Amino acid sequence: MEPARIDADELRRTADAARITLTDEEVERFRAEFAGILEEFQRLESIPPTGEHQPEASPAALRPDDPVATDPDPLLDRAPRVHGRFVVAPDTLPGEEPGEAPVPAAPPRPETGPRPVSPGPFLDRTAGEIARAVRRGDVRARDVLEEALAALPAGLVLRALLAPDPAAIDAARRRAEEIDHLVRTGRDPGPLAGVPVAVKDNVCTALHPTTCASRVLAGFVAPEPATVVERLEAAGAVILARANMDEFAMGSTGEASAYGPPGNPHDPARVAGGSSGGSAAAVAAGLVPVAIGTETGGSIRQPAALCGVLGLRPPWGRVSRRGLVALASSLDQAGPLARSLGDVALVYRVIAGPDPRDATSLREPLPDLAAPPDRSIAGLRVGMPAGPLEHPDLEPEIRAAVKRAAEELAARGARVESVRFGHAHLAVPAYHLQVAAEAASNLARYDGIRYGNPLPGRTFREAVARTRGAGFGPEVKRRILLGTWALRAGWRRRWLDRARVVRARLAAEAEDVFRRVDLLLGPVTPTRAFPLGSKPGPLAVWLCDAFVLPANLADLPALVLPCPAPPGELPAAIQLVAPRRREDLLFRVGAELEAAGFRAPLPPARAA
Repeated sequence: MEPARIDADELRRTADAARITLTDEEVERFRAEFAGILEEFQRLESIPPTGEHQPEASPAALRPDDPVATDPDPLLDRAPRVHGRFVVAPDTLPGEEPGEAPVPAAPPRPETGPRPVSPGPFLDRTAGEIARAVRRGDVRARDVLEEALAALPAGLVLRALLAPDPAAIDAARRRAEEIDHLVRTGRDPGPLAGVPVAVKDNVCTALHPTTCASRVLAGFVAPEPATVVERLEAAGAVILARANMDEFAMGSTGEASAYGPPGNPHDPARVAGGSSGGSAAAVAAGLVPVAIGTETGGSIRQPAALCGVLGLRPPWGRVSRRGLVALASSLDQAGPLARSLGDVALVYRVIAGPDPRDATSLREPLPDLAAPPDRSIAGLRVGMPAGPLEHPDLEPEIRAAVKRAAEELAARGARVESVRFGHAHLAVPAYHLQVAAEAASNLARYDGIRYGNPLPGRTFREAVARTRGAGFGPEVKRRILLGTWALRAGWRRRWLDRARVVRARLAAEAEDVFRRVDLLLGPVTPTRAFPLGSKPGPLAVWLCDAFVLPANLADLPALVLPCPAPPGELPAAIQLVAPRRREDLLFRVGAELEAAGFRAPLPPARAA
């Protein structure tokens, strides 16, 4: 076939179909950028456009091998049990005995309990340590919150967090006082009692605006919070602030945010990653012990790796998407970022589980995340995808980190071998075509009528186009235009159908690989954090996600762990990828690596 081209006139017609006004400068810039992007998409033409492997909306949705619940009620009972605004839930962390949470007044058992938290700097502690101290009455939730509020200006300077409204701060203080009152009266506020949490700006809250870091949603406040937020608050958490992000979660560096890019705490002149860069930077800087991010294509794992924290990509549907502003509905998923594996597990247990208000949420129970008593991984088969390790741009420090992780696992009895995926090299074009197509549809609602801040026009169509043209940033416009163009009949058959085949074949290849190995180990990104503005164009940024996208397209749970590094060095990280819905394997192996030194470094200010 002839090379694909799009000229200025075709670009204007596509913009008119997408109802977006473009300036002449934007038309010329997008025309030049699309030349390289379309060349990347054209690589999909090596795939026959058959419908043999075309998936449903998501590889996670209603496969023939999925268990079907004859009675959904027992499964729904496993979701966090909400009583008013609070919940009493098991407080089981890796390595601890399961059971109901202790009464706050009861001291921990010296031989097995966590070390006590003394009054003082609370944000140096893990979320689990803070919550246990609050539940015992050793510290007040209000004091923890005030320390987090005192650190908030540093988060605003770093652009990791967005300034909360005074009313939201007052509500957070009332919330902390409610938690302290429950403790004083002998009641348990929940497993996250008094823990300050940052929530990505595309997860709805009822008090903070939800703007998706976009001008088009400036000032929008959701009528009710997302299920994730409801469950966090029911477990005793205090929502501190919104975390900065790439606009509508479209980006890998944070530079697409209307608020400006979040800086990396280890070097503010470098990227924090994206699109959950604000969440990762806030945790890495010690502003909050845990944060909520979202992932469509590596948007939790990539910033976690660049900032040196832990991040979990759950399987699609494990965490309710109700109240999560959609980018690509068949891929979007919320998940936790933290500085310890125990905190990731703690938050994950709270937010995961079936949601009767989300028809796409998984109805099966969450697997047991607690490590076995002997913590042994002897005999575990670990596969290392050969493609990423052979990548010409892979930094030596990252290759060495993956090698060290493999050696640590082998020393504990695991068997490590090389594996290959036949279609992983097509993950970037397949992912970006499908996401652009879904985004073009999902973002049609931001027209100034249903959502968005309207601008006037001589006609209805002109008013909508002006609203979208002024409200959306360059990356969002770029993807909407690509999606609108790709959905046209000719290009849909030529490329989009092939992208769906690649997605299905990656899922099939993963199933085959996991018959031979139990878990995958590999790098997250080719490089560590790079300087802001250093990438020459959007395609160069997209290619940085090549190692994370196969897990999204195949719907595989994945966990990022920081690697040991000397003080002052930029963080490097590795990722573990498990079979579908086997998060327990991630935590079992992650606990071994964390014990071997694969843990988050101290926040830079503390380390200094």
